[in-house]
Amino acid sequence: MEARFDSIHDRKVWVRGAAYLSRRDPRLAPIIKKVGYPKLEITRDYYGSLIVSIVSQQISWAAASSILRRLKKLYNGRLPSPGQYLRTNKRRIMSAGISPQKFSYIKDLCERIEDGRLELRKFQNMPDNLIIEELDEVKGIGRWTAEMFLMFSLGRADVFPMDDLGLRKAVQRIYGLRSVPNKKKLAQISSKWGPYGTLASIYLWRSNGD
Repeated sequence: MEARFDSIHDRKVWVRGAAYLSRRDPRLAPIIKKVGYPKLEITRDYYGSLIVSIVSQQISWAAASSILRRLKKLYNGRLPSPGQYLRTNKRRIMSAGISPQKFSYIKDLCERIEDGRLELRKFQNMPDNLIIEELDEVKGIGRWTAEMFLMFSLGRADVFPMDDLGLRKAVQRIYGLRSVPNKKKLAQISSKWGPYGTLASIYLWRSNGD
């Protein structure tokens, strides 16, 4: 039997989750009322989303988009398959703007997919913690990137990225804290949001734009 997980792809999850969070946390309630049920950019291209995450590390989105366009141009407008990437000369790939370090990160990802160590489609039926463990073994993919993958590729409803500075600053502002909360304080506050941690995260991110 396939495992089933609440998904933020499902509007019913948003309706239930928004009502639940509003009851559980009066600080979030006015933000939820203002934002409503946001439209999300969800990608089911698991491999492609990980490539984009690696390329985007520590650079602006504009710079990352430019690099990705040049990379796709090498492969007739599409990202290379793992096999294509591994067969391509390193200098050719780096000509698109991929740094040596990021080249090695993507290479490790592709090798793991090609030799079967990493089966991305199996993630649909795996619990969050095991997915994070598997992705964390890939060079250049840490916990935060794995959590973004859980949220915006798999649509998992109960993910709260403790290391995200934007979320921590939002919590500081909404709760009137003197400083950005540490992980212990953040865990205490966020404990009331389960099983809708992803929804709470998205509302907090949206609150930063108010």
